[in-house]
Amino acid sequence: MLALVGTQVWVHDQDEALEFYTGKLGLELRSDATLPQMGFRWLTVGVPGQDVEIVLMAVPGPPVLDEPTATEIRTLVAKGFAQTMFLATEDCQRTYEELRARGVEFTEPPTSRPYGIDASFRDPSGNSFRLTQRTETP
Repeated sequence: MLALVGTQVWVHDQDEALEFYTGKLGLELRSDATLPQMGFRWLTVGVPGQDVEIVLMAVPGPPVLDEPTATEIRTLVAKGFAQTMFLATEDCQRTYEELRARGVEFTEPPTSRPYGIDASFRDPSGNSFRLTQRTETP
């Protein structure tokens, strides 16, 4: 049996991302370790009460990635095309209002869809999120 334990999102600024994910989304800090010998910071957050962690990974430059590749990733993230994270809620409208009050800027308000109600927002780096309230079961 497999279990999902984590996922990674590219971020432009780890400190800004940490503030957004903990201060605005309400996630908790799980790990924050700097490995100076590698020029690397391992930064993870997660939903309180859940085991899955989100790694907030800075886009590395050389020698890990050549600069054209790093630039391409940064550009795709900023446009919201690197990945989409899906967050479930029991009340999309209420969660939308709570997150807006904390400063989250939505790109789409709660909208009825065939599968439920959802809204869209992006993090400071541009990563896309769908906030979803399912109204039918698979």
